[in-house]
Amino acid sequence: MKIGMNLLLWTGHVTEAHYGVLQALKDTGFDGVEVPVFDVSDTAHYATLAGVLDDLGLERTVVAIIPDEAHSPISPNAAARQSAVDHLRRVIDCSAALGGQVVAGPWFQPLGVFTGEKPSAAELDRCAEVHRQILPAMRDAGLTPGLEPLNRFEAHLLNTCEQAIAYAERVGGIGILYDTFHANIEEKDPLAALRALHASGHLSHVHISENDRGTPGRGHAPIRKTIGELKTLGYDGWLTIEAFGRGVPDLAAATRVWRDFFASEEEVYTEGFDLIRSAWDLAA
Repeated sequence: MKIGMNLLLWTGHVTEAHYGVLQALKDTGFDGVEVPVFDVSDTAHYATLAGVLDDLGLERTVVAIIPDEAHSPISPNAAARQSAVDHLRRVIDCSAALGGQVVAGPWFQPLGVFTGEKPSAAELDRCAEVHRQILPAMRDAGLTPGLEPLNRFEAHLLNTCEQAIAYAERVGGIGILYDTFHANIEEKDPLAALRALHASGHLSHVHISENDRGTPGRGHAPIRKTIGELKTLGYDGWLTIEAFGRGVPDLAAATRVWRDFFASEEEVYTEGFDLIRSAWDLAA
């Protein structure tokens, strides 16, 4: 098991201004960080960041999104779907330059865009075709897909583990991310959903996120039970903390973060790290 920290707590684009944060995370004991790859215009930027992370001894995963409707995999517009393919190929190039291991996130539709209806078979088929086009390149680059179902207030295509498993089968195989925040909203039994996802063979990544997206352990999401279940199941991948503040205005707006959920970022990552480590060590 490896413990990671999603850098979206601080920024949507990591620069020299965040190197002190990277050092603090390393000093805390984190194995790696989850780097936002939202700006896909410059692979050299991520190659430079890879060198910094190598020097610190931090491994990395990636979080990616679909930026807007002009790049939507579920669009009925063929040009938009081609733009989605092109965007995701650039995500792959940047992630490979970074030395990433997992490409996490909801890269199946833009955040907060809804049809007012449940996901249609046509939307699922269009999205699956986009993903089939980019998955070979992702695997060739040594990247594991970690597609993230979101709660119904952020996306409509994939909300539950059951839907994600069915979608993975539709695609012909794709890694799925389990997030304790989204599961706490959408699953009637979050741990049963986790067991089903693991049994399907598609579980590839885990986000540890509190019910208010604040400090892990200070809310009511079943984080300790989830970590214990993962250890029992034999999961040996990343447990990556994901918490959101108001430091990234566009992301705060998209995720409806209107108030502060913690006293400081340091509280989030130090308490979150200790929670994950203790829950894992205490699990049978």
